[in-house]
Amino acid sequence: MKNKHLFKCLAFNFICISFLFLSCKTSSSGTNADVIIYGGTSAAIIAAVEIVQSGKSVIIVSPDTHLGGLSSSGLGFTDTGDKSTIGGLSREFYHRIWQHYNDSASWKWQKKSEYGNKGQGTAAIDGENRTMWIFEPHVAEKVFEDFIRENNITIYRNEWLDRENGVVKKDKKIVSMKTLSGKTFSGKMFIDATYEGDLMATAGVSYHVGREACSEYNEQWNGVQAFVYHHGHYFKDNIDPYRIPGKPESGLLYGISSEKIESSCSGDDKIQAYCFRMCMSNHPENRTPFPKPDNYDPANYELLARVFDAGWHEWFAKFDIIPNRKTDTNNHGPFSSDFIGMNYDYPKASYERRKQIIKEHEDYQKGLLYFVANDVRVPQEVRNRMNDWGLAKDEFKDNGNWPYQLYIREARRMLGFHVMTENEVLGKKEVPNPVGMGSYTLDSHNVQRFVTDEGYVQNEGDIGVHTKSPYSISYGSLVPQKEECTNLLVPVCVSSSHIAFGSIRMEPVFMILGQSAALAAIIAIDNNQPIQDISYDKLVESMNSRKQIYKKE
Repeated sequence: MKNKHLFKCLAFNFICISFLFLSCKTSSSGTNADVIIYGGTSAAIIAAVEIVQSGKSVIIVSPDTHLGGLSSSGLGFTDTGDKSTIGGLSREFYHRIWQHYNDSASWKWQKKSEYGNKGQGTAAIDGENRTMWIFEPHVAEKVFEDFIRENNITIYRNEWLDRENGVVKKDKKIVSMKTLSGKTFSGKMFIDATYEGDLMATAGVSYHVGREACSEYNEQWNGVQAFVYHHGHYFKDNIDPYRIPGKPESGLLYGISSEKIESSCSGDDKIQAYCFRMCMSNHPENRTPFPKPDNYDPANYELLARVFDAGWHEWFAKFDIIPNRKTDTNNHGPFSSDFIGMNYDYPKASYERRKQIIKEHEDYQKGLLYFVANDVRVPQEVRNRMNDWGLAKDEFKDNGNWPYQLYIREARRMLGFHVMTENEVLGKKEVPNPVGMGSYTLDSHNVQRFVTDEGYVQNEGDIGVHTKSPYSISYGSLVPQKEECTNLLVPVCVSSSHIAFGSIRMEPVFMILGQSAALAAIIAIDNNQPIQDISYDKLVESMNSRKQIYKKE
C-alpha cells in the first residue's frame, strides 16, 4: 500500500512539475517570436501563415477580436480587378471560399442554382479554377480562423499598441512593442498589418496623410479634383444646400462644408470617405428591421430627400448580391452610406477619438437606413422595397448584426524606400523589384461636400481611372527608409501616393503583399540583414515557390 501511495505521489508531483514547466515555457516564449505581426487584417493572417509554413515562429498581436478586417466584415463582393494576378495564399483563401460553397449544406437560405453566377468581369463561382470571389462575412471569418487553427498560430486578441511609448528601438531596429494591457512582444522582425499604420508611426517611420498636390509626383489624378465626375456619385441636378431653400442665412444642411473649394490638383490633408459595408437580407426568416439610433434626427437626411424629389431612382444600385439572399451594400450616388468629410482626423486620432468617429459613422448609417425605410419624404415605392430588406440575422451576431470593421479606405501611407504613384499604376514608369500585382481602377471615393459658386451642393474627390493592364507593386513600397527602421515591413499602409493607393488598397492585394512581406522577413532573419538589404533574387525564388504572381509574363 505504501509503495502504491508513494507511486501516486510521485506521479502527481511529476504531473505538477510538467505542468509548471509547460506553463513557464508558454509564458517565457509566448511573447517572443521570430516575427511579430501587429493587426488582425487579412494581410496579417496571410503573413502569419507564410511565416509558420516557412518554419519560423510568429505571434499576431491583434487589436481586433474578429479576424480578417474588411474581408470578413461585409466586403464580400470582392474588388478583384484582373483575377489572374491573384496567386499564392491569397488565391488559397478564395479557393477555400469555393470549397465552402461547393457543399450544398452551405446554401441555407436559397439553392445554389438560384444564386446564379454573376460577378465582376468573370464568374463569381469559377469552377474551372476552383475559386469563388463573392461570399458571406461569416464564411470569410471561418476561413481565417481555420488558417489560425491549422497552423497553430499564436494570437493575442484585443491587444492595443501603446502608441505613446510602446515601441523600443535600438540601432534603428524595433526590439519590442508593448500593448496597453502591459504585454511586451519581442521579435527579430515586425510587420505592421493594420489599416491605420499605428506600429509604423510609433516606430518613428515617416508617413503621409491626405492628398498630395499633382506636382509632388508628376501625377494627373491626385489632389483636389473638383467637377471631375468619373462615377455617378455626384449631384446631377441642381440641389439647394440651405436649410430653408434659397436662404443662405438659414445655414447649410447637415454634412455640407462651408469651406471654399481649393484649386484643381492642390494638395490637402483630407481623405476619402469611410462607410460600413452592409450585409442585408431579404429572407423573411433571416432579417431584422433596420434599427432606429437613439440620437436619430431626420433633418440629417434632408439632402437625400431633395435628391429623391429631383427624381433620382438609383438607391438600390449597389445592393450587390452575395450568397443566401444577402447583400454587400456599398455607397452609391450623391448621398449614400459614405459619411463624407467626417473622418479627416481618424488616421492620427487617439483610440478614444477613433471610437467616437466609428460610432458617428454607425449612427449616421443606421439613421440613413431607418430614414429610407420609414420617412414620408422618401418615395413610397422606395420605402416599400426597402422594407423587404433588413440586417442579416446570422451575421455579426455578437454585434447587433452590425459589421465589426469600419471601411478605412485610406489612413496613413508610409513614405518608404519607394513610393508607388499613378505613373507606375498606369504603366508609364517601370516598377523596380516587384513583389505583387494590382489591377483595380485608380479609385477614390468622395472627399468633401461643398457649395458651388452658383449656390448648389456638390461632391468632390470621386475618381475612377481604369488601368490599361495589371501592374507590379515594388518591394520598396513595403519597407521604410533604412535610416528610420531596418526590421519593419508594412504591407497595408504601403508607400504610395493617395491616388495610387486608390488602386492598391484592395483586400486580395493586401493578402498578396502580406505574404511577400513575410517571405522577405524570413530571408532577412536567415541572413541577419536589414530588411532593405536582402537579396531580391532570393525573394524571387521564394515567391516563385509559393506561386506568387508579381510581374507580367
